[in-house]
Amino acid sequence: MASYDALVVVSFGGPEKPADVMPFLENVVRGRGVPRERLLEVEAHYQRFGGVSPINQQCRDLIEALRPELDVPIYWGNRNWHPFLEDTVRQMAADGVRRAAAFATSAYAGYSSCRQYLEDIERARAGVEGAPRIVKLRHFYDHPGFVAAVADHARDALSRLPEEHRRDARLVFTAHSIPLSMAASAGPAGGAYEAQLHKASSLVAAALGRGEHDLVWQSRSGPPQVPWLEPDVCDHLDHLAKEGVRAAVLIPVGFVSDHMEVVYDLDVEAAQRAEELGMHVTRAKSAGTHPRFVRMVRELMEEPEPAPCAATCCPPPARRGAGG
Repeated sequence: MASYDALVVVSFGGPEKPADVMPFLENVVRGRGVPRERLLEVEAHYQRFGGVSPINQQCRDLIEALRPELDVPIYWGNRNWHPFLEDTVRQMAADGVRRAAAFATSAYAGYSSCRQYLEDIERARAGVEGAPRIVKLRHFYDHPGFVAAVADHARDALSRLPEEHRRDARLVFTAHSIPLSMAASAGPAGGAYEAQLHKASSLVAAALGRGEHDLVWQSRSGPPQVPWLEPDVCDHLDHLAKEGVRAAVLIPVGFVSDHMEVVYDLDVEAAQRAEELGMHVTRAKSAGTHPRFVRMVRELMEEPEPAPCAATCCPPPARRGAGG
């Protein structure tokens, strides 16, 4: 069993007031050559909700839920907005932390979902004299705690459908789309991001006693000439409607909290499309602070230290599009 003297939650970060939105987005896309028009489009998504992303508060809520589970101090640092990870690592060093576990708010392999968090950690440590050793916990897409939390929230979403549609409602799992080139290089042998998402979706469907289900994609943000994972969730709803499917549950299995991409892409865009199609659609909550998910973090810390990834695993893409 690994031994840590602290936990640091490492996340993406998000704006907390209208004036934060554009500086935050500029941090997200720095060096990518993303057109200003795309940033303005994404900024409008945030401003629709008062310029506040839910993600930071969701990290605070997770930390509070974790405190009774852990007997070590808990820290929090972000990639793109306050509190920045380097500032957090500086505080950890000042507090005398020597060996910490890092829980990244992503369950899967891939550059943006795993490798980039490892880079964030090492960059932050390099900027801090006496920085603690920080061990990123393993991918948890198939952990029973994650599966149980997602399945429980999916049951709740099914219960919110009209009773006559619950039995035949289609389970539609969603995850963040990425370029096909990035998907092909995810994991030691490539393709791990898709494979892990399919596995997680199958495990949740089995926990619900369902066989048939779909995995689709959301939040595409790259230029149209670059191929990304498809189908998009809204296009898939069109397809289901043509097949005569009258009800569906959207399950954001690719995310661990209901942040802006979940809220905008599913609760706004997909909900509007479903209404236009006359479909009954509900959206399951993400794992969030479900007790089984919270306990999972402690269980991950009790496992043997995960083997480090190979340097060639999940290489950075040559070019990436804007984040949503």
